[in-house]
Amino acid sequence: MFGRQVAARSRKKFSAVTAVAIVVANMIGTGVFTSLGFQLVDIKSTFVLLMLWLVGGVIAFCGALAYAELASRLPRSGGEYNFLSRIYHPVAGFISGWISATVGFAAPTALAAMTFGAYLAASLEQVSATVMASLLVLLLTPIHAFSRAASGGVQTVFTVFKVLIILLFVFLVTSAVTSPQEVRLLPAEGDWTLLTGGAFAVSLIYVNYAFTGWNAATYITNEIESPSTTMPFILAGSTLVVLVLYLMLNYTFLYAAPMSAMQGNLETGVIVATQAFGERGGRMMGLVLASLLISTVSAMVIAGPRALQVIGEDFRLFRFLSKTNANGIPMLAIFVQSGVTLFFILTSTFESVLVFAGFVMGVNTVFAVAGVFILRARKTADATGRIYKCWGYPVTPLIFLGLMTWTLIYILINRPEEGLAGLGMIAVGALLYWFSESFNKRQTAASLEPSSSSKP
Repeated sequence: MFGRQVAARSRKKFSAVTAVAIVVANMIGTGVFTSLGFQLVDIKSTFVLLMLWLVGGVIAFCGALAYAELASRLPRSGGEYNFLSRIYHPVAGFISGWISATVGFAAPTALAAMTFGAYLAASLEQVSATVMASLLVLLLTPIHAFSRAASGGVQTVFTVFKVLIILLFVFLVTSAVTSPQEVRLLPAEGDWTLLTGGAFAVSLIYVNYAFTGWNAATYITNEIESPSTTMPFILAGSTLVVLVLYLMLNYTFLYAAPMSAMQGNLETGVIVATQAFGERGGRMMGLVLASLLISTVSAMVIAGPRALQVIGEDFRLFRFLSKTNANGIPMLAIFVQSGVTLFFILTSTFESVLVFAGFVMGVNTVFAVAGVFILRARKTADATGRIYKCWGYPVTPLIFLGLMTWTLIYILINRPEEGLAGLGMIAVGALLYWFSESFNKRQTAASLEPSSSSKP
């Protein structure tokens, strides 16, 4: 009897282990295997490059601590949509949900799938990167749309595989390289100027994007076992694990390959593996690294549609997105997000999507983390009175807000096209909210009008 009850609960909820797998898989993906080539265009100091990843990890960790408190005070799936709706106004939540649905998950899913395709194309002849990226999305979508047991199992297995392969990659590359590059861990002349300059700030958006996903568990709060007690461990613990792995990977990249070989190139992992193992070994490692991105795409297909689902629950115009199947899975929302993902894959370039998505998601998280101060002032508590309080408050959320705001300002200055496009996306969300509210008012008014048959 007890065994059957536990099994029934496990089908209805994701365990903390699965939630950790979702967060880790969301984070480890496109950014760490691609962004170093873009950073090397303006930064040639190994100390500064490694500091980029350390600072990015500190930002993510501080954000994760703040989100754990938000999830404890405002327990509901939907991530920033839930937080901003209840802290500020439904219009703020709607815009946030719109961002999460269109950019926050669809764009990173597309980028991860595009990287998967790029690595396969670099390793196999006559393979189309775009076709392989699209096929990956099309194959994973039905897996997550019909069964939570299959969804959680696939996610956990691929995430464990990913972490083990990364550790193996670091060990094999550092052991095989015959002509290692110098990697300075202490600052040299001019490094402190780089650390406070525009190049560092803009490069930090690539790193922040690589850490994107530290908040993924808040999108499935209602589907996690005991979220009020496990969320701090899930968010902060996962972020620290990823930070260590990212520092190891980037040290390995800089140790194994000349900067000139990686500068401006997308397939950093393949280039490094080729330096260490030769042409054939590089191709084989490219296939392995491509397989790591499967769990990234998979995790985003799980988490993102939950934001669409709660929008559908709250807004009549989008009610169709809230419908679930017999297993309680928002099947239609999953298919809608995958459709948007395929649009990005087929129509956009990699770098433009990355900077654009990084900017918009940065704005989203800034308002969410600022909400911790507002909830503290209101003394908001959950129904049980059990609240996790952000460790290091108010320093940790202020670190997140300061560094993230600094980065966003520099994007507007140095990459105005992507920054203004992001602000335009926010404006479109506001217009959609107005349209939805107008629709609701018309529907409500129509339902209150007496029918013609009831008139005397």
